[in-house]
Amino acid sequence: MNDTERSAREDADTVEKETIRQRVWDDLEESGEARFPFPPHGRIPNFAGADEAADRLAEQPEWKAATTIKANPDAPQLPVRRRALREGKTVYTAVPRLADEDCFLKLDPAVLEDYDAATTVSGSSEHGEQVGPDAVAEIDLIVSGSVGVTADGGRIGKGEGYSDLEYAILRGLGLVDESTTVATTVHERQVIDDPVPIDDHDVSMDLIVTPERTIRPDGREQPAGIDWELLEEERLAEIPVLERLSAREE
Repeated sequence: MNDTERSAREDADTVEKETIRQRVWDDLEESGEARFPFPPHGRIPNFAGADEAADRLAEQPEWKAATTIKANPDAPQLPVRRRALREGKTVYTAVPRLADEDCFLKLDPAVLEDYDAATTVSGSSEHGEQVGPDAVAEIDLIVSGSVGVTADGGRIGKGEGYSDLEYAILRGLGLVDESTTVATTVHERQVIDDPVPIDDHDVSMDLIVTPERTIRPDGREQPAGIDWELLEEERLAEIPVLERLSAREE
């Protein structure tokens, strides 16, 4: 595939994913299953039953075996982050847009006094310890937020690409590998039948948990690291850790 063909395919995939996002956001809002913050559009949407989905995730062997979890900071995964701390698990979240050399926030249950405050979207930066990649422990489990997912593990995020990039950075640093489980908690209405375009840099879900059920896709090979050809110069300049990784690979 030449550059022109690749660009045309990416543009078509972007339009298709955006159509699915809008439909899922509209459906959650119109059905009354969306929860604060409102509207659900433009974000990883919070949903009715997020607590129950977190409880179901905590029943899974991958969760029970994990001592370090990398989680997204969004509202629907708040119960996941709180449960992790209460069970003595260390939680890492990424600094917004990875815009600092110390691009992760560490939530250490042995240090924190108020788990509820420390796990909110704003509280993580206030109570967590901002650390660089060298201070991040090996990750046992990743929990990602999703707008939509397919039963075979395809994921649609909110469209900015940071979740996939965070995985690629962790993979490049040797903090996750092919065996690291990637999970998501979603509402049943977010499990979609549409075929989702999956590119080589897209991270698949190994574990999908709703309030009602657990889905274990057969899985596919995860990205082995950063696809430098896909990164625009502007993004490289905005994310300091990419410079370090680029120098390491050279």
